[in-house]
Parts: sequence; C-alpha cells; structure tokens
Amino acid sequence: MSARPPMSVRAATAVRRPVPRVCARARVLCFPHAGGAAGHYRGWAADAPWDVEFAVIQYPGREDRYEEEAPTDMAALAGAIAGELLSEHQEPAHLPTVLFGHSMGAAVAYEVARRLTAADRAPAALVVSGRPAPALSRPGTVHLGSDEDLVADLRRLGGTEGAALDNRSLMSAVLPTIRRDYRLIETYRALPGVPLRAPVTVLYGDRDPEVDEREAAAWREATQGPCAVHAFPGDHFFLEPHRRQVLDHIVARAREAAARAPGGWPSMP
Repeated sequence: MSARPPMSVRAATAVRRPVPRVCARARVLCFPHAGGAAGHYRGWAADAPWDVEFAVIQYPGREDRYEEEAPTDMAALAGAIAGELLSEHQEPAHLPTVLFGHSMGAAVAYEVARRLTAADRAPAALVVSGRPAPALSRPGTVHLGSDEDLVADLRRLGGTEGAALDNRSLMSAVLPTIRRDYRLIETYRALPGVPLRAPVTVLYGDRDPEVDEREAAAWREATQGPCAVHAFPGDHFFLEPHRRQVLDHIVARAREAAARAPGGWPSMP
C-alpha cells in the first residue's frame, strides 16, 4: 500500500526504473505484494550494485496509475504485463532478467514467467517470497468482508505502518484497490500453460502465517529447473529486516544469469 507521490515516468505502462544502471549486465523486475506499489522498491533499486538494475512493475490502481481500475483476474493482469514485456525493444529489456515477487507478487511473477517462456523469452530465473507454491494456493474470503476486515488483515500481516491504517482518508482512497488485489489472489489457482523451466529461489519467513516449510518446498514442483529454498527469521514481511541478505540472493541470481549470457562476463563474488 502506498500514497507516495507519483514517480516521474510515463503512466499507463507497467515498468518503472527508479534508479537506472547504465552499465547493468542484468536486470531484476520486482512484482509488489497486494496493495503494494512501485514506490516500495525505490530503496531496493538505490541499494542495488552498479551491474544489476532493479526495475519494478506498477500495477493499475496505485500511484501514477491510480485512475486505472485494478484487475481482479490473474489471467488479465499477468497477460497485460507479459504482453508489455514482450513488446520491449530497447535496453535494458534484452538484458538477462530475473523476476522477483513477494506474496501476491510471487504468483503474478510466476504467471508472467510462464507467458514469457511460452513466447520463447523465458526469464533467467525466478525468485519468490512469502507465497505457497501455485499448486497449494490457499483460498480466502477477506475480500468479501467489510473495510474493517481488510484493515484487520493488513494489521495481522504487518508491513503497513499503523499510522497509515489509522488514517481514514487515506484508507478510503486505497481500500478499493486493496480489495481488488485480495480478490485476485484469494481466488487465484495456477493457470493452464507451459511449465516453467527457469531456476527458482524460494524465500520465506519461519513465522509467516501465509506459508510454511512444506508449502515453500513445493515450489520445486513448479519448475523443470533447479529450486533452492531459504528460510529467514521473521513473519510475512521479513524482507525489510533482512533486506541486505534478500538483495544478496537476488543479485547472485542476476549475476549468474549475466555470466551465462552469450558474451557474458565472468561471475563476480
């Protein structure tokens, strides 16, 4: 969830580049959680090393796409994002690309990765966080509840400042988008399509009520490539307390992809 000022980029498109890296050898595309926005990853992009650019997917219904209605259907959202990525023709679009998603973003990134794979533009790797494997997606009904129910669930998960949750004007503006996000992910089931071939890295908090060890390990069945699982101390939003370690995992996957690319540079430590 974010009420930050719009980012200075063209609206009505998905990809944001908060901190461009002109010498990047690989890029990471970040997919936000339910209610999240591109602004959440500004700090990540700034903290990234010189050779890896962190870009972010901006979903409709937030920040500079506030006037667009957020979709409630995974096929529509993933299809639109994949279509835009496939239409990119300029750098850094053709750099080796790692997709990273947290919570709802993990499911969106997975479905986008499958569409890119079907179009022979498979991502170099997928890193998912805080989300059960697609085959074990949990149904939910929070999206059918009251505004108070939505706010209570946001408090349960953490990751949103209490002052923001207590701000009635702010919440009245963002809750419709959050409700649509909840509906999308609570009704999501893995969509038909080609299997994923990319290597997958799974990150999760050891006290996360949304995903346990078994559900994290089940991502191994979601790809024909290798899969590694890493647990961190913490709950659903373990990411920020462990940002440096999380970034290290993602950057390592990006640098491996750069080294594998034709004419790629040797792997860096």
